Amino acid sequence: MIVGLGNPGPQYARNRHNIGFQCLELFARRHDLHLDRMQMRAMTVTGTVSVRGQRQKVLLVKPLTYMNASGEAVAPLARFFKVEPASMLVIHDDLDLAAAKVRLRKSGSSGGQNGVQSIIERLGTQDFPRLKVGIGRPPGRMDPAAYVLQNFSEGEEVDFGPLRERVADAVECWLFEGIEAAMNRFNG
Repeated sequence: MIVGLGNPGPQYARNRHNIGFQCLELFARRHDLHLDRMQMRAMTVTGTVSVRGQRQKVLLVKPLTYMNASGEAVAPLARFFKVEPASMLVIHDDLDLAAAKVRLRKSGSSGGQNGVQSIIERLGTQDFPRLKVGIGRPPGRMDPAAYVLQNFSEGEEVDFGPLRERVADAVECWLFEGIEAAMNRFNG
């Protein structure tokens, strides 16, 4: 189960906070999967991902709750599809990670990311992998809530375009080689 976090609606589509949605959508396009099924407050697709002759069945999930309520969609889907938390990867933005950096983690606290906190609360565990995408801190005294809801600038897109591809590569690595291999290859 691969989950991208973000806020629903076209007004949020290019926001920093929606980098999880953006990366999941790119991964889906890469593998000719279409997030077009509404299921338990999320857009989903089940299908098969093939990389270098290996095949893996996946469930892609884009919660349609707002970010802070992501667990309301993720937890019921995990239970319905009998997905153990260790077999779930959550892709989300991270204010405390430098812009355009990627960091995979096996588990841990939410780090202040409210969508991840909602998933932790609804699953009853923090033991699930996540892929953090750094969006950097807001400039000056800008309110972090306002910052995450801004679109990426044209200048930022120079870095974040290729970064989305790197995230898709990291998801493939996690899927076929596991979290340790993905952490070794993509962290740093």
